Amino acid sequence: MPTITSSGPPISLEQKRELAKRLTEAASEVYKIPPPGIIVVILENPAENVSIGGTLLSDKKKKD
Repeated sequence: MPTITSSGPPISLEQKRELAKRLTEAASEVYKIPPPGIIVVILENPAENVSIGGTLLSDKKKKD
């Protein structure tokens, strides 16, 4: 079973449904397997858990 992992900022439940649906549809077409054979994992990363260049995104937002 193919597993797709999406990692990004927090999104709404409706956005998660849409993301899972679209990723599943695309993978199902490419792999030529039915949608129940596709696993989608959505990982949410709040700004305080991500850094770019050694600076947390939550700290960058405070400076902007």
